[in-house]
Amino acid sequence: MDTQIMNIVDQPQTLEMSNIPAETVGDVHVERPRMTARNVNVFYGDKCAIDDVTLDIAEKQVISFIGPSGCGKSTFLRCLNRMNDTIDICRIEGTIALDGQDIYAPQVDVVPLRARVGMVFQKPNPFPKSIYDNVAYGPRIHGLASSRTELNDIVENSLVRAGLWDEVKDRLTQPGTGLSGGQQQRLCIARTIAVSPEVILMDEPCSALDPIATARIEELIHELSAEFTIVIVTHSMQQAARVSQRTAYFHLGKLVEVGETEQIFTKPQHEMTHNYITGRFG
Repeated sequence: MDTQIMNIVDQPQTLEMSNIPAETVGDVHVERPRMTARNVNVFYGDKCAIDDVTLDIAEKQVISFIGPSGCGKSTFLRCLNRMNDTIDICRIEGTIALDGQDIYAPQVDVVPLRARVGMVFQKPNPFPKSIYDNVAYGPRIHGLASSRTELNDIVENSLVRAGLWDEVKDRLTQPGTGLSGGQQQRLCIARTIAVSPEVILMDEPCSALDPIATARIEELIHELSAEFTIVIVTHSMQQAARVSQRTAYFHLGKLVEVGETEQIFTKPQHEMTHNYITGRFG
């Protein structure tokens, strides 16, 4: 990401302000959307957690969701592959589509959907299996390999793309839980990409990692964005500036502003975005 943006994130008092519109500002639409959300509302019982969000997610691009704790960014992220289905009191209104198909349509099977829209969680969560079996699990249950040789190739290729192969190639039979935190998170990324998803969702994937492991994951995000559409929730504005081409700012369940990352951090159009970026709240 441009050094100018990083300087501005570190010294937010240099930001400029534009006119303040009353509603969501910025370009919610993109030229080649891989996913689209239209008038999405999310309720936990009677409580509204997401309020009328409309947003496009571009193909082979990284978009960051930022905002204060409890603003709805992770809730909205989990809508994108129906992870909220696991919460009984959660109700979702509006339309979310992948390649133009409504993912909440009655006929949609969530198992193949979550293969197409994979997820990497805040805390590394390798299965209590070997490194090999962690990566091979998805291809096995989805029938993506017709032979052991083909499965071996998928495992190796996934670990290579996750930047982990050289570190684990001689201990594939050892438990994935024995790796360091950063290595476990890259193993989870390898497990996700082993089923060839179209979109990867990342919910604060570096929050439990040290700076060196964080830098490696951010480098990996940049590399993977050439192949995958990536949506990342992050509490770090510096991280959003480093990894994403577009940034969306959420506040109290609403999408306040979305646009090119450079514009969000250098010249936000909404007062609430400006106040968050400058550290006045959040």
